[in-house]
Amino acid sequence: MEGSEPFPLLNTSADHFHAALPDQSAVASAAARRRRQSSAIGQDIRAGDTGAALATSKASLAASDRSDHSQRVSKRRRARGFLARIRQAMIRRTYLLPTVLLAVFGFLYALDPSEKNPVHRFIFLSYPIEAGSDHPLAPPPGSPVHYGKGINDLALVAFYTIVLSFTREFIMQEILKPLARRAGIRSRAKQARFMEQAYTAIYFAFLGPAGMYVMRSSPIWYYNTRGMYENFPHRTHEAGFKFYYLFQAAYWAQQAIVLVLGMEKPRKDFKELVGHHIVTLTLIGLSYRFHFTYMGLAVYTTHDISDFFLAISKLLNYVDSPIVGPFFFLFVVVWIYMRHYLNLKILWSMFNEYKTVGPYTLDWAAEQYKSSLSNYITLGLLSSLQALNLFWLFFIIRVAYRFIRDRAADDDRSEAEDDDEEDEAVEVEVVGAAGVADQKNKLHSNGHASANGHALSNGSVVKARTNGVTK
Repeated sequence: MEGSEPFPLLNTSADHFHAALPDQSAVASAAARRRRQSSAIGQDIRAGDTGAALATSKASLAASDRSDHSQRVSKRRRARGFLARIRQAMIRRTYLLPTVLLAVFGFLYALDPSEKNPVHRFIFLSYPIEAGSDHPLAPPPGSPVHYGKGINDLALVAFYTIVLSFTREFIMQEILKPLARRAGIRSRAKQARFMEQAYTAIYFAFLGPAGMYVMRSSPIWYYNTRGMYENFPHRTHEAGFKFYYLFQAAYWAQQAIVLVLGMEKPRKDFKELVGHHIVTLTLIGLSYRFHFTYMGLAVYTTHDISDFFLAISKLLNYVDSPIVGPFFFLFVVVWIYMRHYLNLKILWSMFNEYKTVGPYTLDWAAEQYKSSLSNYITLGLLSSLQALNLFWLFFIIRVAYRFIRDRAADDDRSEAEDDDEEDEAVEVEVVGAAGVADQKNKLHSNGHASANGHALSNGSVVKARTNGVTK
């Protein structure tokens, strides 16, 4: 029809349809442009298309940041996991940390094994003085090498504190804990007490005789109190004496660390034990600095030997040995003789020999400290130590008295006491020839528990207890 549109809207003939289609290349070009406008990622950027370039850069940076972040998180997780494993291993095996420290010291010393190496002072004695040398404190010719005193001695004490930390934890965990299980000790608290006392016994089994050996070569053999003051001040010592003295200082420093870190469960006499450590460390430090080392040696040995017998007495009790009773009374005799008779003898010398034997004047330049000031300080510290020992003697005597009085008595311990609390006492158990059946029955009434006595069979049991006898 003339004047109408050449292609009606609803015309569906093939010829008209193909004629109506736009050019295919133009369609493809338009589609490509639309794709580039909608998203620039993965497409070629046209010249001058700064918006698309910026979008691409931001997207690439975001993807890179996500990748870097995930890598950092993964590294942190691996690091935390590694550190957590190390931490758990050191908690399970507390001797690992001192082992690492000792390995570091060993490696550093191996780099230059000579006196010039700064590590030398940590491992070996410092300030040697050759006999017959021109040193003002040199011993006479032909005498053994003597050693002076100085700040480097603190390095040696620090190193052997680490050594003793290693030996204590290794021996307790790898040797004594399995031994406690073999001995039939099932309670964790009793195992811990067994390990502590066994290590104490091992340590003093060596250091007790070592102290007596050192004393044998000193002017104070056998507790000759005059030798403490003759030829004062005692500014140098032979190697054995000095090493023993500083090694003992390291032991008590390590014990103080155990106390501060709570590595042992606090006993009922915890305050007294803290006081004992304070007095002991103060005596060690002052006696070494102000040259009262012979007096310190005498105090060392009296405590070491009595501590050995105390530890053995506790160990026998933990394994229910039939000789606990006789050995406990042997321990009481040793304790009274060592910690009271001999220590009171030392205290008495402060009144009748301190001023009269040897020089008695205060001269800081000459390091002459045996004077009224040092007399009062030493007397006060030794008296405090004796008071603590008398405190523990009271409980020890009460154990012995109850054993003698109550040969057929029931268990005299407190009621509602669990295994952890029982371990804080010294118990004496005497078992009859035919054996004992020891039974505990816990009765619950109104939320409170009480413990029954012991059933006796063809024998007798006496258990006497003192709360808090630890030193």
